[in-house]
Amino acid sequence: MNDWPEAWSDDNRGRRYGRGSASAQPESARVMRQVRRGQPTPPGQGAHGSVPQQPGYVDGQGHGGGYDSGYNTGQVYGAGGRGGGDGHGPQRPAPDWRRRIKWTAITLVTVVFVTTVATYFWADSKLNREVDLSKVIERPEKGEGTNYLIVGSDSREGLSAEDKKRLRTGSSEGKRTDSMMILHTGDNGSTLISLPRDSNVEIPTFKGSESGKVYQATGRQVKLNAAYAEDGPELLVRTVEFNTGLYIDHYVEIGFAGFANIVDALGGVEIDIPQDIKDTKSGADLKKGKQTLNGEEALAFVRTRYALAGSDLDRTKNQQKFLSALADQAATPSTVLNPFRLYPTLGAGMDSLIVDKDMGLFDLADMFWSMKGVSGGEGTSMNMPVSGSSGGNLLWDKEKVKQLVDQLNNDEKVTVKGD
Repeated sequence: MNDWPEAWSDDNRGRRYGRGSASAQPESARVMRQVRRGQPTPPGQGAHGSVPQQPGYVDGQGHGGGYDSGYNTGQVYGAGGRGGGDGHGPQRPAPDWRRRIKWTAITLVTVVFVTTVATYFWADSKLNREVDLSKVIERPEKGEGTNYLIVGSDSREGLSAEDKKRLRTGSSEGKRTDSMMILHTGDNGSTLISLPRDSNVEIPTFKGSESGKVYQATGRQVKLNAAYAEDGPELLVRTVEFNTGLYIDHYVEIGFAGFANIVDALGGVEIDIPQDIKDTKSGADLKKGKQTLNGEEALAFVRTRYALAGSDLDRTKNQQKFLSALADQAATPSTVLNPFRLYPTLGAGMDSLIVDKDMGLFDLADMFWSMKGVSGGEGTSMNMPVSGSSGGNLLWDKEKVKQLVDQLNNDEKVTVKGD
């Protein structure tokens, strides 16, 4: 019995899609009729015939060749493209290592350059240019090389009551010079000369740094550190130049707090102490031998005078030795190449130093490198030659001082010996 409506035959049902066949036999696989645009299917190639070859697709109308739809062959759609038709996708080109290395180098150089420039302007902006050497009158003629007047003051500025007690600085108001040195740099090595604070000098005619008033000389003889106490750095420079005949190019000053902070930022400074030192006034309690001093210990070491046989003359030698060691350590790769040590050290130094208005970072770098050279044996360190004392004041040896100044002005190798 035929359940299908009239005009429907088994052949029609064989070509029908979907379910509903009354046959007990399972339906055979059916092939979806190919929908084509173009010529009709040739006779004998219907649904039961072979699968027709699909036309290429070029212009959207089924004309032309070069593209196989892949419906009849099982190929992945789009296969046979750039990857070469092997089913593995496009081949990645080999890396150009030369080009990568070049751009990596360019990037590194750019980063280093930008960081260096930024660091320079940051550090330069932090320098305290407070000393105006244009106020110094009747200056001697400038010689060869460069002369720095380096001053350590007893300023307590920035120290809390607890800091003053810990560092044994006392609580005196104002500030005085605790140490003074001349550093000469030139073509024949560097020379570091300590000027004892008790040196006997004459106060010359000078112009007041604040008032602008000219004070005439009276032949007054005082200790060198009194010049600073009377009218600050400008009068100190004027007094040193008048009594030596040596032109001072730059002025650098650091106080107690700044000195200790720089040492601590460096992680301490290693130095070989020549003898046991115990001084209740400075707080020094140090053993002989090589050791690393922190800021508190270093400050006590450079301030000690009463526990030393040569008093102020021995103290100036210790000061020279320590400052050279500090400069040497500040210039080591472990400091310069370590940003976690370099920037705190720079910050502590720039915040603490007081310099003249014409002082630049390159001048400061020259000063530190020259001090490093002195500690490395490439220069000379000495005290100003002394011939004796009078009333507690140290008298300079005038003949030796003149010879020393002539050698410095001519940038000659220093042969004069000091105490």
